[in-house]
Amino acid sequence: MRITILFGGSNRERLVSVASAQALHQALPEADLWFWDVEDKVHVVQSKQLLEHARPFEDEFKPGTRGIPLPQALDQARVEDRVLVLSLHGGSAENGELQVMCETRGVPFTGSGSASSHLAFDKIAAKRFAAIGGVTPPVGIALENIDDAFAEYGKLIAKPARDGSSYGLIFVNAKQDLVAVRNAAKHEEYVIEPYIAGIEATCGVLERLDGSIISLPPIEIIPGEGSFDYAAKYLLSTTQEICPGRFTPEITAALKEQAMLAHRAMSCTGYSRSDFIVSEKGLVYLETNTLPGLTKSSLYPKALKAEGIAFVDFLRGLIELAERRVRK
Repeated sequence: MRITILFGGSNRERLVSVASAQALHQALPEADLWFWDVEDKVHVVQSKQLLEHARPFEDEFKPGTRGIPLPQALDQARVEDRVLVLSLHGGSAENGELQVMCETRGVPFTGSGSASSHLAFDKIAAKRFAAIGGVTPPVGIALENIDDAFAEYGKLIAKPARDGSSYGLIFVNAKQDLVAVRNAAKHEEYVIEPYIAGIEATCGVLERLDGSIISLPPIEIIPGEGSFDYAAKYLLSTTQEICPGRFTPEITAALKEQAMLAHRAMSCTGYSRSDFIVSEKGLVYLETNTLPGLTKSSLYPKALKAEGIAFVDFLRGLIELAERRVRK
């Protein structure tokens, strides 16, 4: 099958998507490149065009430029026997919509299927399923109870229910922050939880060709300015990501086990990455990402390296799993 890296997308995580595509293309130089723009059109991109831009494609394709609509591009992918390596994050690229478009056409793609992607992207539903699967999520707080919760806990955290949690993250440290949460909740649903003090950790899970899954070494995260938001993830050089994390053997084993429980609870395939807080009272589950970033500085590739798995071997495995899924 022809390998095609699909990157871009119409949401606000496009820059991370492009950076992931650069790393993917360097590992898979034979792959074709398809760029998905903000008008839901797909463009064929040349290797040089991708690799030689520091911040590519923000202005490469103006509105109205040539390209083919996404559904037509997926029809073409089916006819041309392509397998899509997804270098996408957030929005319809991660919430299952793109995946179901591929599934109905019989187009193989890397990562989890539409149902798992949709479930994991919805933080409220994901927490419920993770809890059933044996993982401990934080308590949920209804918007109408936010004042009482703030009085009880002293500090809260709020994040969009269906988006990357790096965006729209609100730390409720004072009463004026309650106003910010209410205003944000007018535009999209928010998850509100007690703030849990502890060490931020993340743990990847990988499906192997024999169908088994393994956990990768957990990563300890020390945010540069105290919170792991978008700026801390992608902009601050002071953020530290220690892999393997400096956890006790017991905590390391628990993180690995709970990451696999979350992966199974949401029926993820291929790979995933789950985030936790290591608190004084134990591990607290935050969320599962079905399309973790794959840039050169992303967390998942760091865990692969610590496990001794070459990035290109990881990608070849995902491609094989995607092809098998369609052949079933």
